[in-house]
Amino acid sequence: MQSGSLEQVRSVADTRGKHRISAELKRLEQEARFLEEELEQLEKMEKASTACKEMLMNVETRPDPLLPLTNGPLNPPWDRWFEGPQEKSGCRCWIL
Repeated sequence: MQSGSLEQVRSVADTRGKHRISAELKRLEQEARFLEEELEQLEKMEKASTACKEMLMNVETRPDPLLPLTNGPLNPPWDRWFEGPQEKSGCRCWIL
C-alpha cells in the first residue's frame, strides 16, 4: 500500500511540475512575442537624431509660456545684485 500511495504522490507532483513548466514556457513565449512586436515598432520609427533635431527646433523657436517676456531689466539694482561684484577687488562682504 505504501508503494501505491507513493506513486500517487509522485504522479500528482509530476503533474504540478509539468503544469509549472508549461505555464513558464507560455509566459516566455508571450514575452518573446511582445519583444518582437516592440522591435518591429522600433524598426518602423525614424531615427532618434531626426526626432531630436525637430524637437529642438520647436523648443528653440517658441518662448517659454511660464517665463515673462522682458525687453530690459525691470529693476536694475535688483539685477545688479545677481551679477556679482562690479569692482576688480571683488566682494567686500564679511561673513562672521
